[in-house]
Amino acid sequence: MSIRKVPLVNGEYYHIYHRGNGRQQIFFDKTDYERFVKLLYLCNSTKQVNFRDDIVERGIDAWDIDRGDTIVAIGAWVLMPNHFHLYVTSPKDGLLGEENNITVFMRKLCTAYSKYINTKYSRTGSLFEGRFKSVHIQDDIQAKYLFSYIHLNPVKLFQKNWKEEGIKDKTKAVSFLEKYKWSSYHDYLLKNRVENILIERKSFPDYFSVKNSFQKEIFEWLDTYQVAQKTVFWE
Repeated sequence: MSIRKVPLVNGEYYHIYHRGNGRQQIFFDKTDYERFVKLLYLCNSTKQVNFRDDIVERGIDAWDIDRGDTIVAIGAWVLMPNHFHLYVTSPKDGLLGEENNITVFMRKLCTAYSKYINTKYSRTGSLFEGRFKSVHIQDDIQAKYLFSYIHLNPVKLFQKNWKEEGIKDKTKAVSFLEKYKWSSYHDYLLKNRVENILIERKSFPDYFSVKNSFQKEIFEWLDTYQVAQKTVFWE
């Protein structure tokens, strides 16, 4: 296995990205999105949690399963038809011996989801393209740009060039984002939903928790910190 150019370090902050093999879809219907979101919860654990379909059939909800101690803190997330983004960090003391917490979390998450998809759709082969991508986030400018980018990413579904040309209709964007369930956007609006448990605000800067200015600031940060764009992605 090749070594990362920039190794993952416990206690640091990262932009994590993974996409479908050959840019293929990884989410095909609502239940696929729901399964992945629940795996974000269950795989963030020191325990080996087996969330099988027969457990679901017996009426046991994933959110009710005791997952034990978490191994990463998630600050933001979004699911798109063929990829996903996470903003994460992990405890400085590791918890998992020599292996990096983020690496373990991603392996558990992607393996569990791949098995689910391959079984459900009777498919074979790799669901994801190689290993996940990561970028070290080292300052507030990078963090604010990334935080905005992740939450505004669904705009791409109706304006493909939004990142390059800016969001042309912000009113439409806000309306669309408020209807798009598959991100932590709603959690920063402090809406009451079970997915709130995925976000660990105390591990991230306070400016990520200001309800009244959240919608306004993510648009402003995206415009103001365009200089950071190249530093939160990969070559």
